[in-house]
Amino acid sequence: MTIDRFFSIIRLMKQGIHPQYYPDAQVVCACGNVFTTGSTKQQIRVELCSKCHPFYTGQQKFVDTVGKIEKFQAKQKTAATKQAVVKQKKQQKADEDNRPKTLREMLEQAR
Repeated sequence: MTIDRFFSIIRLMKQGIHPQYYPDAQVVCACGNVFTTGSTKQQIRVELCSKCHPFYTGQQKFVDTVGKIEKFQAKQKTAATKQAVVKQKKQQKADEDNRPKTLREMLEQAR
């Protein structure tokens, strides 16, 4: 896009309806990292940035929003206990099926 085309587009925009644009908006991360970008807000506060995000750093970091991590861990623990109970029941059934049968059981099964 050429400069002339850019300014012709700006002149065509309606006046007074667009928010103020700050080309040097400051972004402040919770980790302390500060950088500038263009935005309609003069200052932006964020919890994660490229300096502290687990995808970029390779470190695991929990960002807890209203106890979501605890809820997830509780669900995970409940699921694990249910799986253990199901596994135990299957094992008991397999043990019961494999035990030696009495003569009466074998005759009843033959009928």
